[in-house]
Amino acid sequence: MLHERKLTDCTKDPNCYVAKTLKVIGSKWTMMILHNLFEDKKRFGELQRSLGSISPKTLSQRLDELEETGIIEKKIFTEIPLHVEYYLTPKGNSLRKIFRDLESWGKEH
Repeated sequence: MLHERKLTDCTKDPNCYVAKTLKVIGSKWTMMILHNLFEDKKRFGELQRSLGSISPKTLSQRLDELEETGIIEKKIFTEIPLHVEYYLTPKGNSLRKIFRDLESWGKEH
């Protein structure tokens, strides 16, 4: 059973793993970006089209955050035209179970 304490207490506790996880994947759009990358590697434009109303600036920020935390990596192709592909690292792939559990919960409720 989860600890019965206030969420505000949890966010201040370095041992609160829910808060730690949400700090990495809890930003708006981050979960949907990851959901798309579970399918396969994607280019920036592919991600933007699949997410619909996300701005290029926000998508870029979220991708940078995920790269900084080691959840995704990007591969830069120097050929003309220049393009970049984003893909999950092993650390990012370890989040699959969370997404499967969310999907199961969504189906049930």
